[in-house]
Amino acid sequence: MKPLDEALQKLDAGFTHLPDFDPITPGAERIAEILGEVAVRLHNNYPYFHPLYAGQMLKPPHPIARDAYALAMRINPNNHALDGGRASTAMEIEAVAEIAAMFGWKAHLGHLTGGGTMANLEALWVAGQLKPGKIAASSQSHYTHERISGVLKLPFQKIGVDTRGRMDMRALEEEASRGELSCVVATLGATGVGAVDPLPEILLLSERYGFRVHVDAAYGGYYTLADNLGAPSRTAFDQIRQADSVVVDPHKHGLQPYGCGCVLFRDPKTSALYRHDSPFTYFSSRELHLGEISMECSRPGASAVALWATQRLLPLKPGGELAHGLSASRRAALQFAATLRADTRFVVPFDPELDIVVWAPRAKSASAASAQSQRIFDEAARLNLHLAMTHLPVSFFDDAWPELEKDRESIQCLRSVLMKPEHEHWLGEILQRVSAAANTPPR
Repeated sequence: MKPLDEALQKLDAGFTHLPDFDPITPGAERIAEILGEVAVRLHNNYPYFHPLYAGQMLKPPHPIARDAYALAMRINPNNHALDGGRASTAMEIEAVAEIAAMFGWKAHLGHLTGGGTMANLEALWVAGQLKPGKIAASSQSHYTHERISGVLKLPFQKIGVDTRGRMDMRALEEEASRGELSCVVATLGATGVGAVDPLPEILLLSERYGFRVHVDAAYGGYYTLADNLGAPSRTAFDQIRQADSVVVDPHKHGLQPYGCGCVLFRDPKTSALYRHDSPFTYFSSRELHLGEISMECSRPGASAVALWATQRLLPLKPGGELAHGLSASRRAALQFAATLRADTRFVVPFDPELDIVVWAPRAKSASAASAQSQRIFDEAARLNLHLAMTHLPVSFFDDAWPELEKDRESIQCLRSVLMKPEHEHWLGEILQRVSAAANTPPR
């Protein structure tokens, strides 16, 4: 018997005291037919689950997460109020506490969200409520921070970066000295290049100028468990506990189905900002209803169940199986970057800080390199190797490529996200296909 089938029997056994009834299921006779059609339609996707997919930030959920989610969907709990999901609410509280402990927090306030965008929205909303003012984030931060600031009617300021994509501290201090900053977003794992902002220096400036510090670790947060980070990154991750809030996405490196984000606040008293009255939903218990500390109302309890089960199987601790997988992904990225750098056909502007590698084909000019990037991207896809692309300032290549003719301000680069542990063992195959794509004559 499959684990899910056995678990479903145990679940059903908990409700045998209820009288039988015949559920009304419209269209039941066509379910198999339509599911078959769905399966065929889903062929029209990239193979996100396979190691030859090294494009965007897509990591397959762990089998226990898929099964636990499906099991919970038998009940379909809603983690807004306790009467909508008593068991799944308890599991969410426990799972979120484990994430907080991963960052060094025992006392905290937090909950799951539909993803990093909503989680960051809540963090910046809290910042604006506590100290109205300007939000600042690096020019390599996720675009949603500027969008969120607009939604919240808060001014937003982009801060320049160094040639590795990390926030420039001189530029930040110049902005902070004006006395208008409410909150600075430190990105630990920028989605473009994987950059890790210098959080210790940002925290020092926050003490001097009085702004809040929010850590957007939606992508990189779980790397706090890895044992092979570079020294600056390790120091930054170790300082997350000093920030005011942090966001991490379990649906990235936490092996969860979409959408599962998490927002955490260091001060539990932040809950006072959320207070509201909903007598028709909060009547069943005097215990905490998660809807009382969340901007979202209805939220899938199945996400909490899947996360709880995964963390039960793979605890969030250094040296554990989840941590080993993260370290493997970083090893893969470092080896991939080193191999490309040793090949005269390619240029790697800097070593990866996490598991994202950006690189470009060597050419006379920025525009020629950009055109070659597009050609390699297309040819690699024909070889079933799926990469991604991003635009980087030409200044990012100053040290590695001084002879580059800068006929445009940016270069369209190739970008490889090696976030699956299997990527380490597939590097030879990936590099072989990269080489073949680069050698293919223009069509």
